Amino acid sequence: EVQLVESGGTLVQAGGSLRLSCAASGFSFEDYAIGWWRQAPGKEREWVSCISSSDGFTYYVDSVKGRFAISSDNRKNTVYLQMNSLKPEDTAVYYCGAVPTENSGHYYQDPRKYDYWGQGTQVTVSS
Repeated sequence: EVQLVESGGTLVQAGGSLRLSCAASGFSFEDYAIGWWRQAPGKEREWVSCISSSDGFTYYVDSVKGRFAISSDNRKNTVYLQMNSLKPEDTAVYYCGAVPTENSGHYYQDPRKYDYWGQGTQVTVSS
């Protein structure tokens, strides 16, 4: 059974930090990139960051560059999103998803290319 399980979301004050985890199982982790997405109330789901399991390349949306860091522990099939200097506008449900790795292009920014999704974890940043 394929599973992506997010954890680590909670209420935090602005300027604080959180680390989200995405534990994957049931598929060939090394053949996929893991992306983090978020959805705020009344807004569309937004791509945040991605890491390729095979080569470790990382990508970020401009709004989180310098504040968020994505990493992967391939022994545990787990991807982490370290979020620092959190802002109220980071408030959202955060989802991780698995997308088959491609050789070029911004495939990881297309939600239609994702095979699997987690259930999401709520992050709330208070001002």
